[in-house]
Amino acid sequence: MSQAKQMIYDQSEFDLRCEWGAQGVAQLASISDVVVIVDVLSFSTCVEIATNNGAIIFPYAMRDESVIDYAKSVQAELASHRQRWTTTGYSLSPVSVADIPAGTRLVLPSPNGSFLSLNTGTTPTLASCLRNCEAVAQFAQSYGNKIAVIPAGERWKEDGSLRPAFEDLIGAGAILSYLHGSLSPEAQIAVTAFEAFKNDLLGYLKKCSSGKELIAKGFEPDVELSGAFNVSNCVPLLVENAYVKQVF
Repeated sequence: MSQAKQMIYDQSEFDLRCEWGAQGVAQLASISDVVVIVDVLSFSTCVEIATNNGAIIFPYAMRDESVIDYAKSVQAELASHRQRWTTTGYSLSPVSVADIPAGTRLVLPSPNGSFLSLNTGTTPTLASCLRNCEAVAQFAQSYGNKIAVIPAGERWKEDGSLRPAFEDLIGAGAILSYLHGSLSPEAQIAVTAFEAFKNDLLGYLKKCSSGKELIAKGFEPDVELSGAFNVSNCVPLLVENAYVKQVF
């Protein structure tokens, strides 16, 4: 991509930027002071809950044979993939990590939040959800004024393409609403969406496509944990490829 075309999409004339998924990271990370990854259902919510308990969370982009060796290399447990939660292990279910002990080292594979977390280069990277959006916003502002908020979105099962997700747009808007600086149009629309739905976040999470999918599979408690608003001051910061707790 030419430099001129890069500048069209990088929202660099604004302090607060917002763009979806992997291309959002590619366009915004290198020119921002800090990147905030938003994957409400459920990677970022899992990371917030687990790190708030004192766990150390290693994102990993894909679930294949390589993740087994990676987990061994960092001396960590490996989250389950086939079931969102089990009675014997951890997974991408917020419920599964609700009581994770402090000091637990856990590899959490995810094609969305994990993948994005590992592609931000040297730019400081935070994980945010509805539970910790104000704390993350305040912490992010301590790095500087140029802040990129990346709603992860989901992937269509048919072809793996990006599905912009209601919950991540709302989560991005929640964070941006607490930040100070000029908003790009993309960031402004996220804030506007959040303001429109903020009076009943959980209700709308249960009605959106991602929420309905989880509820239909019996995972309504995951949605309820994800819909709790500003209940945590835990800020997960990516340090040497692992999210660890910061408190702001």
